Amino acid sequence: MQTKIIFDFLENIRKNNNREWFNSHKDEYLSAKAVFEKCIEEAIARITEFDPSVKHLTIKDVTYRFYRDTRFSQDKSPYKTHLGAYIAAHGKKALHGGYYIHFEPGHSLLSCGNYWLPTNILTSCRNEIMANIDTWRGIVESKKFVELFGRPGEGTWDSPKGFGLESLKTAPSGFPRDYEFIQYLRMKDYCCWTAVPDTFFSKSTWLDEMSDILAVGKPMMDFVNSVIDDYE
Repeated sequence: MQTKIIFDFLENIRKNNNREWFNSHKDEYLSAKAVFEKCIEEAIARITEFDPSVKHLTIKDVTYRFYRDTRFSQDKSPYKTHLGAYIAAHGKKALHGGYYIHFEPGHSLLSCGNYWLPTNILTSCRNEIMANIDTWRGIVESKKFVELFGRPGEGTWDSPKGFGLESLKTAPSGFPRDYEFIQYLRMKDYCCWTAVPDTFFSKSTWLDEMSDILAVGKPMMDFVNSVIDDYE
């Protein structure tokens, strides 16, 4: 897969984020978009092998507009500087978690899980974790999970790996402050990610490696989805 086309374009739009440049280089965008969509089609097919729930998804279901919504942002740059796909069985806007593939020069990554959960669902997730703490720890403290994604609070979106983007500073309301595994209750989201080099997607083995990574994160996502699905 000639993914260098994608990263060359994204590097150029980062330096020339204006409509005049984009319109005069639209062929480059369309070429990059075509290669990206081919990658994502292959990714969906491969993920389906270990998660059949995403089999029905199309490119339109999992990708986003390249044009930025600048109405509420101080940054008025008209275009994104990345391409991403959220492969989620219940759709891009659902609470039910999914898999995210991110192409961005110097900041490409693979991720899965759930983000921006409402407080009531977060509370239910925390209760479920406490009620099944041995099962939860068996998933998120396994050697492979920690090697790929780390532990809560150890990483940010710019880190090589991470588990949870945000955490409370103290115990959530209604939960014991002295709980032995309070780090899992303080989490405000349950997503995990690992960074990959830009050359990752051009390797002949990238689909195999992607599958291996996301399959490790899937049990954590399934645990949380089992709670979320009671609300959807």
